[in-house]
Amino acid sequence: MPYTVALTGGIGSGKSTIASAFAALGVPVIDADVIARDVVEPGSPALQQIAERHGNSILTEEGMLNRARLRAIIFQSSEEKAWLNNLLHPLINARTQQLKAQTVAPYLLWVVPLLVENGLQYQADRVLVVDVDEETQLRRTIQRDGIDRLQAQNILSAQATRDARLAVADDVINNSGTPDEAVPQVAALHHRYLALAAAQQD
Repeated sequence: MPYTVALTGGIGSGKSTIASAFAALGVPVIDADVIARDVVEPGSPALQQIAERHGNSILTEEGMLNRARLRAIIFQSSEEKAWLNNLLHPLINARTQQLKAQTVAPYLLWVVPLLVENGLQYQADRVLVVDVDEETQLRRTIQRDGIDRLQAQNILSAQATRDARLAVADDVINNSGTPDEAVPQVAALHHRYLALAAAQQD
C-alpha cells in the first residue's frame, strides 16, 4: 500500500485548492467527502436505511439524499448523529481501504476534513494540516456557502479547534494568502514525501 499523507483542515481553509495542487503534480488523491457521497448514492443500501429511519422527506425529488435536511437533523440530535456515523463510517472506511490498495504510486494524498474529530490520524503515515486564521475561515465560508456569520461560527465551533489540528500535524501549509502563494509550499512537500516514501520502501 502506498505511503499515505492525510490532508486535513477546518472549513474554509482551502483543502480542495491544496489537494488540486498535489493532483497537478500527479499525486493520486482519495477524498473522504467524495466517498461519503458515493456510499449514499440513489439505490445504495445506506440511503435506503436513512430513508427508513427518517422517512422519504429525507430524499429530494430526484431520489437523492437531502443533505441540508439531514445536516439539520444531526445538528440537533447527538443520538441521530451517532446512528448516522455508525452506519456510514464502516462503509467509508472499507471503500477508502479498497482505493488505497488499488493505488499504484510512491505516495497518495488522503483528504479527510474530520481527521482529528474521528481520530483517524493514526491511519496515515504523515499528517498535513492546511492552516488559516479563524477570521479567514469565516470570511471564505460566508462567501462560498452564502450563509451568515452566525451559521459559519456554528460550523466552526462544531469542528476540532485549530490548536487540536496543529497538535497532530507533521507538516503545515499556511493558506491564508492567494492560491498561488501555496504552490511553492506544495512543491517542496511533494519532494519531501517522495523521499519519505522511497525511504519506507528501502
